[in-house]
Amino acid sequence: MHRISDISRLLGVSDDTIRRWIGSGAVKARQDDRRVLRVDGASLAEHLRAQQREHTGLEDGSRFESARNHIQGIVTAIRSDPVMSQVDLVAGNSRIVSLVSTEAVDALGLEVGSIAVAQVKATNVSIELPVTS
Repeated sequence: MHRISDISRLLGVSDDTIRRWIGSGAVKARQDDRRVLRVDGASLAEHLRAQQREHTGLEDGSRFESARNHIQGIVTAIRSDPVMSQVDLVAGNSRIVSLVSTEAVDALGLEVGSIAVAQVKATNVSIELPVTS
């Protein structure tokens, strides 16, 4: 069970969005012993999977491409030299940094404020638990 504020921060949506999901029955929640509303993690995960299926049209949430992890965001910084560029993309509360050729940045017409899609293709992705205070 998770706090609404924690879920909204992680997903990059407002607390009100989470409350609307709860109010509509799309996500389950219940009050804890201190009468604080807590979001059911499994129910939230199913809702997010359903949103992905609806958005992409595929059962597993992927698109019609070989690289499955596509993350859309806003370009917030570009640092270039004659050969390579570092492109920073913000999606929700996540920052994604990509190193690409400066030629590719120019060909795509990327600039700060552009909407872009990061395609993540990795053979090793680590998952860890957040530090709790």
